[in-house]
Amino acid sequence: AVADRLAIALQQSLLYEQVQAANQQLQELALLDGLTQIPNRRYFDDYLQQEWLRTCRETTSLSLILCDVDFFKAYNDAHGHQQGDTALKAIAQLLSNVVQRPGDVVARYGGEEFGIVLPRTTSVGAARLATSILDAFAQAAMAHPASPQQQITLSMGICCRSAHNDLEPTELLTYADRALYRAKEQGRNQFCIYPEKGL
Repeated sequence: AVADRLAIALQQSLLYEQVQAANQQLQELALLDGLTQIPNRRYFDDYLQQEWLRTCRETTSLSLILCDVDFFKAYNDAHGHQQGDTALKAIAQLLSNVVQRPGDVVARYGGEEFGIVLPRTTSVGAARLATSILDAFAQAAMAHPASPQQQITLSMGICCRSAHNDLEPTELLTYADRALYRAKEQGRNQFCIYPEKGL
């Protein structure tokens, strides 16, 4: 009887561990973008909030880069959505290869947009990274005949704030988005930083 109870207890313990592992796996999957296998918008929003609170505690800087694939609708129209999905996977991989510092996060923000959270990073550091991203895409030369550049390019908007700026993460997103659209207005395949004259 004791041996039976011990066997049942061991079995229950093993089953509990398996359920815990499965739940952990499901949680991780819920925070990944199904297509690109990088963090999704939900993870991005949570991480941005978390890092903003840390920035306030440590009185450091936090930078945010919003990226948009130039002329992506034209790419999908020319090649079809399946090829568009393949391109998004390659773009996510390339961004992840460039953004490698521990704590920096690349996430799929939505559609053909990506967000990059850069804790403890000034606007100078963010601009340096954005330049590296532009260089990496130029070197990768992923074909995009419907683009004036004939290859896939990105437009990026950067916003950097320090804790003492008394700014909410949602405002950081708003300003990075404004800078992104300025980059598009100025010809794409470039980045703009907020604040900048006219933004």
